[in-house]
Formats: sequence, structure tokens, C-alpha cells
Amino acid sequence: MASLTETEVKIAVTDLDAIRARLDAAGAALSKARVYERNVRYEDAAGTLTSRDIVLRLRQDSAARLTYKAPPGDDASLPPNVRTRFEAEVTVSDFDTMDTILRRLGFHPHVVYEKYRTTYRLGEAEVVLDEMPFGDFIEVEGPADAIERALDILGLSGAPRILESYMALFDRVKAALALDAHDLTFANFEGVEVPAEVFGGRH
Repeated sequence: MASLTETEVKIAVTDLDAIRARLDAAGAALSKARVYERNVRYEDAAGTLTSRDIVLRLRQDSAARLTYKAPPGDDASLPPNVRTRFEAEVTVSDFDTMDTILRRLGFHPHVVYEKYRTTYRLGEAEVVLDEMPFGDFIEVEGPADAIERALDILGLSGAPRILESYMALFDRVKAALALDAHDLTFANFEGVEVPAEVFGGRH
């Protein structure tokens, strides 16, 4: 069985092409070419999932996947400079049918978010290049020591780290720019410039 723990860190960047060049120079393997993602997060009838930091998500890219994420619980051994969560994910055969099942079970779509993602493998770490509606990011996932090695190889060990989810960043952006958009879509951010300071700076 695959690991049910997700350990990762995000970094806001200004030049994804430069990151690609560093990955190529380091011998990273392209494991998934650039693909468009559409994600739907669900809530229960009482709206308790988000307040408990639980994610129930249906994603469509090259396949359809259902994901459940939750806090890892209290563990003093967890490294403080990465984000660690419980994560369980399964591939499903049909996005629309899974959506119907979730609705029948009492869940409802809460928010939609989009991105383009390119995925690389660098040692034991997975490095993804994410083009979000509000800017570009890299996300490095794997064992904590593998994350540190990957960041060092990419020259990003000293870059400001983001340990929040993209939806939490979306809330930060909306507050900073007084936006009332409900969904994190490219259409909702057309013509919107998000200052680097919102993310603690870009590398």
C-alpha cells in the first residue's frame, strides 16, 4: 500500500522556465507532462469539513481521482519547516459518476479550483511546477530529507517557504485584494495582478 502521509513545501517563483532548466541540469526525470487540472472540493451538509481542515476532493486531469486529506494529529517529531498531512487517494473510472455518488451521500461542491501542473522526479522527491490563477509555484513532496536535498539542488533552500494549501492562499489573496471571487479559476483572475508580498515574496 502506498504511503498515506503527504509531506511537502511550496515556494512562490517568478520564472518556471529557470526552474525547468535547473531540473534538467540536475538530471530530474519528467514523470508527467504539463496538464490542466480541475478540482472540486466538497463539504458536508453542516459545513464541517473545512473548519476541521479536512479536504474531500475530486480531481480531473489525465485521470479522475478522489482524495481525502486531514491533519496528521499531534506528533512532536514532525519537521516544522514542511507541511505534513494524512492523505488517501484512489483513481476512479468516471468523474461525473463519482460526483453523483458524493452528492447522493450528502456532500455538495464547495469550491472549484484550476491549475496547470508539470511533474518531475528528483531523487526521492517529487517536484511539481504549478501554474495557478494567482501566480506560479513549485511544490516539493517526499521524505523531509529528500525535500531538503531537492531544494538545495535547485538553489531554493533559502527561499521563503509556504506551508499553506492553495485554498488558504486563495483566501489570503482575496483578503489582500478585496476580491469576492468564490472559485479559484483562471477566468476569475483575468487581468488581476497579485503582489509578491501576498505570498511573503517570490524567488
